[in-house]
Amino acid sequence: MAAEQPVERTKLLCPEPSRSDIAETVRTAFTPVTEDAADGGKAELLPAAASSSGAEDEDPENADGDTDADADADAEKPGGTEDAEGTEDAEGDEGTADAEARPAGKPVLTLKEPGKPVSRESSGGDEPALLGTADGRFAPGWTVQQTTKVTVGAGRGLHGTACSVPDTDFWFPGASTAEFRTDYVHLTNPDDSAAVVDIELFGPEGQLETSAPDGVTVPPLGTERVLLSTLTDQPLPDVTAHVSVRSGRVGARVQALDTGNGGDWIAPAADPAGSLVLPGIPKDATSVRLIAYAPGDSDADLAVRLASPTGAITPAGLENLHVKAGMTTSTDLKDVTRGEAGSLLLTPTGREVPVVAGLQVVRGKGAKQETAFIPATGAVTTRATALGNTAKGTTLSLAAPTADATVKVTSSAGSEGGTGTSKTYELKKGTTTDIDLPVPSGLKGTYALVIEPVSGGPVYAARTLAEKLDGIAAFTVQTLPDDRGRVAVPEAAQDLTVLQN
Repeated sequence: MAAEQPVERTKLLCPEPSRSDIAETVRTAFTPVTEDAADGGKAELLPAAASSSGAEDEDPENADGDTDADADADAEKPGGTEDAEGTEDAEGDEGTADAEARPAGKPVLTLKEPGKPVSRESSGGDEPALLGTADGRFAPGWTVQQTTKVTVGAGRGLHGTACSVPDTDFWFPGASTAEFRTDYVHLTNPDDSAAVVDIELFGPEGQLETSAPDGVTVPPLGTERVLLSTLTDQPLPDVTAHVSVRSGRVGARVQALDTGNGGDWIAPAADPAGSLVLPGIPKDATSVRLIAYAPGDSDADLAVRLASPTGAITPAGLENLHVKAGMTTSTDLKDVTRGEAGSLLLTPTGREVPVVAGLQVVRGKGAKQETAFIPATGAVTTRATALGNTAKGTTLSLAAPTADATVKVTSSAGSEGGTGTSKTYELKKGTTTDIDLPVPSGLKGTYALVIEPVSGGPVYAARTLAEKLDGIAAFTVQTLPDDRGRVAVPEAAQDLTVLQN
């Protein structure tokens, strides 16, 4: 039998937030209190080596105040480095992880104690990508949030992302090579040897020819960003980007900058699967666009439903979605939520075929529009954490697609003061609920939200941060998969028979 134990080492990767001179970025770190965690340890983020920004990077963000933003984190996926006692690598990383690799420079952000978030604010376009490691009592559930505000230029609005784990395979449905979009793939290498990365693009007619057949080299302990529109001569509004690693491992995020409708980070979608959940569509969304891709050799036929506050319903005019193998399919759901909280549910109508999917969500109208992205995500199996929450402008959406569920939500102490609290919520099958948040008493600064399923069926979560920026309803949505703060460790017993001939 395998026992669940807290991880003892976690690595996080945060991309370069912005190159706009008027960008304002807040990075926040937090570790939930875990009773059986190891003693001692520390958690810190250090600057990565700067991007070379070669010929593929036209850098429109530096012109007229245009922008760039992102963040990553590490846990228990293939190629990750969440270690439990007695294991060298919980994922079986085959030696790609290097515990001794450490970037030069002083820590940018250091966590002082579990249970209390710490933040760092910065201005301008000189903030580096960050490489972070937490061990001991700081490792289980260590989370870092990066949120950037830019008031003018392409991508103006609120850009948010949770720092991510290093991995070897990423899918980004909802990327674009269109003329009105400037989409960068940010690649960050946590190890002391170079990583080589392939970037494939798939449009509505299949795979696009790209100009990087030899891959992209990401230097040791460094970062690179690649402008997607320079890889192909086809300007397409919706593509699926596939980032795969030939050697090493990286953190990957796509930053989407729209000339008229703002922008945000695109986090990787959940691994290809037959059924998918895309939680946390804002109730006041004015446009919702679904982008899906089937990476195998078979077409996928999916039933499309919306988990509303009162139950699962079928959107008018879109009962089913047909996704051709190897091609990106997109469809406009318009204002599908109609003023209520919602999550999109995709399930096979017949034979199960793996797909990846994401949503492009717009709030506002005309020149006041702002964009965010919601990828399909995994369920919260043990615990998930959302950082950077404020007394106003924070929405936590919880979806229970297949069965009733009970969930406990805990707020942390504030980063500058305040006392956290907890509250338990009952979720009905097939619903999405925007909960009444347990805001810390006497809150100063920002706080963390910790989501823990108590009983019942699977729960999916997403958090929205919203803020008015020069009359624009700026917002960013982060899905909240499990923080992988615990890992299964097989029990070992002495067996002398292995010494016998």
